[in-house]
Amino acid sequence: MGKIKIIAVGFVTGMINGLFGAGGGSMVVPAMEKFLDVKEHEAHATAIAVILPLSIISTFIYVKHQNIVWESVLYVSIGGIIGGILGAKFLKKLSPKWLHKIFGLFMIAASIRMII
Repeated sequence: MGKIKIIAVGFVTGMINGLFGAGGGSMVVPAMEKFLDVKEHEAHATAIAVILPLSIISTFIYVKHQNIVWESVLYVSIGGIIGGILGAKFLKKLSPKWLHKIFGLFMIAASIRMII
């Protein structure tokens, strides 16, 4: 049953990633914490490792069927790499309590933005 739960979390994450363009990370973190009993910091770090192969596969599919603005990919990737390095270093300094609060605020802000 344990592997089935893990695969189910991966399936939902992959579907969300494919539908919304790398939005699966916002779902995999709470799913890993709730259903797989992964600790907060480990869930955030693992989510990054999970999203990488999903994003690569989704990119290949999008390249065939969608127009990708490659100049934006370059510049957003540069900013993302810098932000990812700083974020990973900052993650180590956050308590699980604050990590949940900050993550929750980002989810609320994203939800409000999508509704409006």
